[in-house]
Amino acid sequence: MKKQISVFNWSGGKDSTLALHHILQDESFDVRYLLTTVNDAFNRVSMHGVRESLLIAQAKSIDIPLYQIRLPESPEMKVYEDHMHRHLMQLKSEGITHSIFGDIFLEDLKAYREAKLSEIGLEAVFPLWKRDTTAILKEFIGLGYKTIVVCAKEGLEDFCGRVIDETFIADLPTGIDPCGENGEFHTFVFDGPIFKQPIDFTIGEKVFRTYPSPVGDALAGYWYIDLI
Repeated sequence: MKKQISVFNWSGGKDSTLALHHILQDESFDVRYLLTTVNDAFNRVSMHGVRESLLIAQAKSIDIPLYQIRLPESPEMKVYEDHMHRHLMQLKSEGITHSIFGDIFLEDLKAYREAKLSEIGLEAVFPLWKRDTTAILKEFIGLGYKTIVVCAKEGLEDFCGRVIDETFIADLPTGIDPCGENGEFHTFVFDGPIFKQPIDFTIGEKVFRTYPSPVGDALAGYWYIDLI
């Protein structure tokens, strides 16, 4: 069987982890790298805010090489796309043919990824696409994975720093997606079947930050818990 030489777009969170879990069981894929965008100013995973040292620890425990794309703080879209294009062209030159994502139901994002990869000649793969998000979270927990909420939108600050368990879904406010697929929260996975050993960390301070909203002039607020 000819394997599909792939790069996996790794956020370090639960959806990425479950998607990778399934891909690693599919003998048609050969995952060469975990690809992550990192804020070069702060050495943290973009948006999630997780320290680079913990990202490196994840990749080491999973035993797949980490490929970092270092981005400036709050890059304009053209800067972001130029960085991504250059690195993906490099990966293509190494034989990569497929790019794998943990996206679930955001149609616009899926179409954007597919269009940009098509320009380069790469194919997008979405192992969790259109699956029920409650079922995804229950499967994730049932498999024995452990994850902590590291970033949550304003109004969900009580969930920031919480380890996700069976009661998590019931405690979420009405209208909040169980997987946070609309950007309500992000997570860091620290143990489970694809990890050779758990990731050690301690919980630091909780901080609130605001960012320009994608629509209009409003600011979007997020709570972050620092993992050390």
